[in-house]
Amino acid sequence: MVLSGFLFWLDIILVFASERFGYITFNELDSDVKLPKIHDDPKKFKIGFVLILMEHFNIIALAIMLFFAFGSYSLILGIVWVTFRIGEGLIQIYYKKNYWRLLNIARQYPGTSGAEKNALIDAGRSILKTKSSSFSFAQILFSIGTLAYSILFITYGVVPAIFGWFGIVASIIYGFGNGIILVKPNFKVPAYLGGLLIFLFEAVLGGWLLFSPLI
Repeated sequence: MVLSGFLFWLDIILVFASERFGYITFNELDSDVKLPKIHDDPKKFKIGFVLILMEHFNIIALAIMLFFAFGSYSLILGIVWVTFRIGEGLIQIYYKKNYWRLLNIARQYPGTSGAEKNALIDAGRSILKTKSSSFSFAQILFSIGTLAYSILFITYGVVPAIFGWFGIVASIIYGFGNGIILVKPNFKVPAYLGGLLIFLFEAVLGGWLLFSPLI
């Protein structure tokens, strides 16, 4: 349980750290802005890339640790969250190889003009669109996994019930919001609201799992 709490907090830290180094989690489609930034500071891009990749592997580790901690209460719910949260992590890891291509495109960008420059911008925008859509799909898987262990928390009382209810509300709003983004990319309010609720849920739940056994 303590390790699960630590992994929740580590996940949050890695997301914020990667954004500090230029990785933008939510929709980012302005490749004509992104490419010069990568060219000017490729080291920053690489560090942000490594940090977010670590976050994706941390997701998989967290799903497994939660299964070890709580899976004995409900094998079915345990299988659901392990399957969907590992799927979430693997999808994001898989598409990162495409995101890495931005580094090579950025190296070519300053020395081009006209049609060649526009072609690089279009290539970069295509990569960012793929990143955005794959992220939204992965977050739907995340929401299903989070919903599963939130239901377990309420059903079996392994954590305070308010955590479980909050997790259910947050995961439904977040999953619904990301589903909307896949259909209407410019309508992001539900996903952003759900993302804020998910952040609060994971921060508080992670703290409770981390410190409650020590008190």
